[in-house]
Amino acid sequence: MLTFETPQGSLSVTPQRLAIAGWAGRDQAGVQHHIEELAAIGVKPPSSVPLFYRASAQLLTQAENVEMLGGEGSGEAEVCLISDGDGRLWVTLASDHTDRKLEAVGVAESKQLCAKPVATRAWPWDEIRDHWDSLELESRIDENGQTVTYQKGTLAELLDVETLLAKLPAALKQGESLEPNTLLLCGTVPAIGGIRPSPRFSMTLNDPVLDRRLSHAYTVIELEVAQ
Repeated sequence: MLTFETPQGSLSVTPQRLAIAGWAGRDQAGVQHHIEELAAIGVKPPSSVPLFYRASAQLLTQAENVEMLGGEGSGEAEVCLISDGDGRLWVTLASDHTDRKLEAVGVAESKQLCAKPVATRAWPWDEIRDHWDSLELESRIDENGQTVTYQKGTLAELLDVETLLAKLPAALKQGESLEPNTLLLCGTVPAIGGIRPSPRFSMTLNDPVLDRRLSHAYTVIELEVAQ
């Protein structure tokens, strides 16, 4: 079970489905940049865009220390849509942490290998839908003894929620929205300076209109890969 603090009080959700929207940029040039970014580390291009990857809902975690196999993984800050047990939509922040070595073999498999850290606070979708594009997404990593900005952009760079929901596979939809107890990671903005691992990943979603933010950070505990 995941628990979130919201403006209306506590929200508890028992996730039954998890999907990750890949190649979800609104600007096709930006999408191509991310495809080339991943191609540089050996990842094959997608069959279509956007593409919805399924992963086990058990990967979702709100822990601040997360065990990962090997040191080849890296995080990606993403807005995350939550459909609660009544089908009401909420917005939080998550990291699509992915094993980049395995990603060169298969994207879906690489996503399934890693935990997906999720923030502990959420906002009602209805409160931000009218200024969605102005929300600011940012992540930071530890590198060479310093904390550096890893990603930075606005949600105007990504497909809007209505478009994503319209393109969802039938197994994830109820009417025009998400199935109850489903989480959907909505895509990411490009990494600054290329995709690379870090033992520490922090992310923020800033709402400049309502003057508030969601944030979450986690430390990667690297597990040895037995040979």
